[in-house]
Amino acid sequence: MFVKSRGEHASKHVLPKNLALLLCFASFCAGMFFSNRTWMVPDAKGIPWTSRTGGKQFVDYDPNIVLKNEGNNSGDISGSQHSILTMDKAISDLEIKLMASRAERETIQKDPMMSEGVKNIESTLKRKYFMVIGINTAFSSHKRRDSVRATWMPQAEKRKKLEEETGIIIRFVIGHSSTSGGILDKAIEAEEKVHGDFLRLQQHVEGYLELSAKTKTYFATAVSLWDAEFYVKVDDDIHVNLATLGVTLARHSKKPRVYIGCMKSGPVLARKGVKYHEPEYWKFGEVGNKYFRHATGQLYAISKDLATYIFINQKLVQLLNEALVLVVRNVLHKYANEDVSLGAWFIGLDVEHVDDRRLCCGTPPDCEWKAQAGNICAASFDWRCSGICRSVERIMEVHERCGEDKNALWSANFVQTIRTSS
Repeated sequence: MFVKSRGEHASKHVLPKNLALLLCFASFCAGMFFSNRTWMVPDAKGIPWTSRTGGKQFVDYDPNIVLKNEGNNSGDISGSQHSILTMDKAISDLEIKLMASRAERETIQKDPMMSEGVKNIESTLKRKYFMVIGINTAFSSHKRRDSVRATWMPQAEKRKKLEEETGIIIRFVIGHSSTSGGILDKAIEAEEKVHGDFLRLQQHVEGYLELSAKTKTYFATAVSLWDAEFYVKVDDDIHVNLATLGVTLARHSKKPRVYIGCMKSGPVLARKGVKYHEPEYWKFGEVGNKYFRHATGQLYAISKDLATYIFINQKLVQLLNEALVLVVRNVLHKYANEDVSLGAWFIGLDVEHVDDRRLCCGTPPDCEWKAQAGNICAASFDWRCSGICRSVERIMEVHERCGEDKNALWSANFVQTIRTSS
């Protein structure tokens, strides 16, 4: 019997090499077709991406698609994507405005008459002032304002002379009512036409609980309007001797980042319903602790560097619209009390705190005795009232008994240091 060898039997079942390669390739193609795994770039629709062409940035996003990710809040993701789009739009708008501004400036420069007028305006805007005094006031404080005008705040031509010759700007600071263009706003506009001594804060709505925001907006606005060495905040129910205040500040004019006032460290009030209650009392340690050192709110002054610091952070909020404000609005945190908030903004900076008790004298007989001794006070008020008690009736008495010489303002030494222009 003839028997086939094992090798001969196996060889009949082996496929040719070329046929095997062909079958492998066919299987691969079939697998790619049925599993739809071809190497195509996935559609980026719904996913924000950026590319740069010619130095400009573009963003592609489909708001109809909401990304979902396990463990994350889909609403937060969608909000973040919307914020990115909004920021890009804001930047684009700013670029357009910048180009328009440059084009307008080039047009003006080509016209000799218009160019000369712009130079005169710029020289005025760039003038160096000594100090800007913002008097914090409210819609209901018309009588207080009149009492200040009748005592320590120069009026009409004297106020203009004060600005031109001594470099001191004084304005009542107020925002807008919750009903824009209402009767309260119209009353301030009518008062402004008569006196011309208001600084209106366009971005601020008045309210007692908004004093921290008002302080921030005031400093940011003032430093953008006037180039001064110092920016001062004053309440409308205290008495101020301008020359003494100027001399006091002039001693610190060469110092960078200086914060001047009557420094205090009052208790953090945790109990609800009391005046000056601090909702965030727990941040200051155990109940009964005190605040960090900060200037009392009746009057304080800061140098240009610090006002600029506030301006930069305030500007971030204004440049971005509401969708992005949620991201950056707390760059400068606001506590319940505006003087605490200001101190908090500087607590982590390299700032010199100057404690000067001439900025917080008592009303007569305290300020009167000091004046008779040759130590004239820069500011006077009653601590128990956080201002002059019944200031409308009593501020004239304080002015007569504690006021500086009428010629002191025009002959003070600090006048020599402010007559400079950039």
